[in-house]
Amino acid sequence: MADREDDAGGARSRRPTLSLKGRALKYLAAREHSRVELRRKLGPYAETPDEVERVLDELESRRFLSAERFAESVAHRRGARYGAARVQAELAQHQLPPEVVREAVQTLRDSEFDRAWTLWDRRYGAVPAEAAERARQARFLASRGFSGDIIRRILRGEMPDPPAEE
Repeated sequence: MADREDDAGGARSRRPTLSLKGRALKYLAAREHSRVELRRKLGPYAETPDEVERVLDELESRRFLSAERFAESVAHRRGARYGAARVQAELAQHQLPPEVVREAVQTLRDSEFDRAWTLWDRRYGAVPAEAAERARQARFLASRGFSGDIIRRILRGEMPDPPAEE
């Protein structure tokens, strides 16, 4: 192996460094990112902030970077474990357009009772008999962003409707 050097710099230091666009594509290949996330991640590698903005604009124009896809991805990843309020708060941190957030959160709200019930059933499975246990279960669901109405319905023993047969 003549290419290998003994010092710490070694062959690795001779690899070409990724361009900003290459770095952004590498991040996007792993998962969807918001524009805010990519700006933060690419910032340390750019000479100027304008350089990062040019790369992000190009990625958006070529549809490699999409606020809609990012919102759907977050809703899908977080939806099984968290309520609409929690997912909405996470999406708000990414400064997405309001209509994109509203659409992603609405799809979660439509299935919120079923998702909350599934999570509650897996964790507890029985309606609480004592006030302390009721409060504990309510805190569990509330900490995951489920609404008070949903929590009350679950703790009263309401069950989700069975799926309709086609």
